[in-house]
Amino acid sequence: MSAAEPPDPEQFDAVIVGGGPRGVATVLRAAARTAAAGGGPVRMALLDAVAVGPGATWLIDQPAQYLNNTQADATTVHPDDSTPMSGPAAPGPDLVDWARRVRADGGHPAGEWVLQEASSLTGASFPTRRLQGVYFRDQLDAAIASGTVEVTEIVARAVDLAAAGGSTTVVLEDGRRLAAPTVVLAQGMVQSEPDADVTALAEFAERYSLRYAAPGMPAEREYTGLPAGESVLVRGLGANFFDVIGQLVADWGGAVEAVEGDPHGRLRYLPSGREPHLVVGSRRGVPYRAKPEGGRSVRPFVPLWARDEWFAALERKGGVDFAAEVWPVLAREFARVYLEALAELESDAVHGDWMPGLDAAATADEVDAVLDAAITAPRWSWTLDELHRPTRGEAVGEQAWAQSVRRLISDELGSLSDPWHHPRAAVNGAMGVLRRRVGRLTGRGAFTGKSLARDVLGWFDGDSLALASGPPADRVRLVLALIEAGIIELIGPEMVVEADEHAGLFRAASPLTGRVVTSAVLLETRMSKGKIPRTSDPLLRSLLASGRARIHTVDGVPTHSMEATGVEVSEEALSGHNLIAADGTVDDSVVVLGIPAASTQPGSAIGATPGVPSPLLAGADVAAKQILARVRVGVGA
Repeated sequence: MSAAEPPDPEQFDAVIVGGGPRGVATVLRAAARTAAAGGGPVRMALLDAVAVGPGATWLIDQPAQYLNNTQADATTVHPDDSTPMSGPAAPGPDLVDWARRVRADGGHPAGEWVLQEASSLTGASFPTRRLQGVYFRDQLDAAIASGTVEVTEIVARAVDLAAAGGSTTVVLEDGRRLAAPTVVLAQGMVQSEPDADVTALAEFAERYSLRYAAPGMPAEREYTGLPAGESVLVRGLGANFFDVIGQLVADWGGAVEAVEGDPHGRLRYLPSGREPHLVVGSRRGVPYRAKPEGGRSVRPFVPLWARDEWFAALERKGGVDFAAEVWPVLAREFARVYLEALAELESDAVHGDWMPGLDAAATADEVDAVLDAAITAPRWSWTLDELHRPTRGEAVGEQAWAQSVRRLISDELGSLSDPWHHPRAAVNGAMGVLRRRVGRLTGRGAFTGKSLARDVLGWFDGDSLALASGPPADRVRLVLALIEAGIIELIGPEMVVEADEHAGLFRAASPLTGRVVTSAVLLETRMSKGKIPRTSDPLLRSLLASGRARIHTVDGVPTHSMEATGVEVSEEALSGHNLIAADGTVDDSVVVLGIPAASTQPGSAIGATPGVPSPLLAGADVAAKQILARVRVGVGA
């Protein structure tokens, strides 16, 4: 072989790119199908750029302060009867069952910490990400031990695909080549290329010897060792922010204690003297809303207007404008649950018969007018605009902003301690239900391209994450305590970060509060995720550049995802979730699962929950079906 010729590829029955839960689930489904058919073993290569089993998000060696944002009893990697799929059942332990087995065994090979964390785990607690990573790894090991699959694990980065002789070859960064009749792309939470803003800030930091942590996965960044007593800028108030705060508090060594007699579970932070002054902001300006406290009763949401039949009619109709046709109805639901909860919590704060007004409201402005007329107590005044614009987009003075922050603290503590009755908890709960239905409309192509880009992807998805996909209650209580202790300062909405060349420092400002702060340290705790047109994943970039893949569009308007085919739940349908090229041809040998193709696979970015239909696990079964079908007919042999 000459130096110019590539090495001969290693041959497998399937190559799975992505070693996190989607890749693991695909192996599990292939094992279940092989066992049911009495065949095997199926030879698979499972590769990941970071770690096989946990993947990047659930790394086993990441800090213990990094938590999952869903309760332990909402995690599994095994489908049950709730998930529509054509493959055989293969029950397995969910996260809570697995933790019980670890306790019964009295230890775990990954370390004593696994037993300690498993021993304290309940269904209502929020597990560490590393513990969930051990769970995923153990489920993969169990599948391998069954003998139905042979898995070659490879920690490497895939950079390209090549087709030859009936097989598809995955090209690795180090030059190795892996060939199989079926390739599954299951990369999960892909990251974005640094944009011009991030690049400029990184270069500025290097020139002036400043400290800058760029956006990305928290486990791959360093946040500790901050200068005590000095201002530190932090941009991002989503899920990563709360994990980083947990890690920083452990690093500082301060004490956290309950405020005696406080009915809402307020905490007090006692500084160690090692704390900096964190000046924190984002476009929204306020942190993600908390998940309900584990074990507390949550107010159920039963829609009055946004019923199943209403969504079904929109799905059949198509060409839907979200802002004009969907948002006003969702707004009515949010206003209704807010007023109903408020009337129960504090009856004097609500006046008159407001239901007929809501029933007749045709626009969000009309819904706001009903709210304004019905709420008589200034403490509880609320508008829909506050869901994503805390000051309703208006400039406010220092005193007014401080009052808004105090109300935020009160609302969060009230929502955590009494999620059945608190009005904001009711809104969050309604959003958790309705966002899934909007996601289904997106996946079925119901929205016009313009509305999808402008409304759903433009602002609603972000609002829904902030309200319904927030952090654990304990972590929120900690952040609130740090705000009250003056360790964290919320700078205000529409935070802008700039390089101050004159001072040689980072400069942050909120145009709505007028607050301006400079610092030699800037930590980005915002995510750098998912938007495929700007992905840093070299394989996906190569597929797009070569025309072997294309961005999914609606009415010619691009989404954030790659395009893949639809799927049928049938053993006779030997395709589904397959890659679509720029010219519209379908590559049946390549299956795309989850986040990279989220716009055509609604719900696939969400982890699997026992008893709840899981697009993630259904997709894994579809991939496994195609793997075994091609093995049986000898494609690529």
